[in-house]
Amino acid sequence: MVLKVEAELEALKKETIEMWTLVYNQVQRAGEAILTLDKDQARQIIMRERRVNAFELKIDSDVEDMIALYNPVAVQLRFVLAVLKINTNLERIGDFAEGLARFVLDFKGPALDPELVRNLRLAEMIDQVKEMLQTLFDALEKENARIATKVFEMDQKVDEINHASLPLLTAYIIESPESNASDALQMVSIFRKLERIGDHCTNMAEEIVFYLDAKVLKHQGKTKERFE
Repeated sequence: MVLKVEAELEALKKETIEMWTLVYNQVQRAGEAILTLDKDQARQIIMRERRVNAFELKIDSDVEDMIALYNPVAVQLRFVLAVLKINTNLERIGDFAEGLARFVLDFKGPALDPELVRNLRLAEMIDQVKEMLQTLFDALEKENARIATKVFEMDQKVDEINHASLPLLTAYIIESPESNASDALQMVSIFRKLERIGDHCTNMAEEIVFYLDAKVLKHQGKTKERFE
């Protein structure tokens, strides 16, 4: 029985890593599509979203079966509960990637204003959320809570870029309301989605720490000093 449980837990971890890889690729492609306004790539992202949803349902079902059939306890139960919540967060990140792709499809102009994109640090923000996802992937795969906690500081940079974007976009609208307003308002939506991806990454970091160290970090104020 013990060997059977371990095998099922390993299979569940493998499924989660496969979904993680799929979602990471969705975010990566969405970032590229935004910066290049590649509509073909955007369509592919939207089509792949169905795979993300199917993965979520499969993992949810497997978690339910694991609890019902094997009654896991201690670290095994923490792992199963963490996977359940990580699965939900990954699915939501997939939704935001799809939303970014739909922005590309709906955008009417030939290109984004390159100077605005540079001033907004959009490419930097995209790279940061991708790095957060990769860091958490490494933390789960290596079962290392210390790696997971690096994400909390990384999220502060995402928040900083997001907060700085609003006054820049406001000034962009004021400069030429008739020609700039529509693009700027759509850009607000992009930054909001990227910021929410960062939030979901911190949620997953909390779950990894909970699984590995039995520490509950939710609502405690995630600062670097808390983990040193």
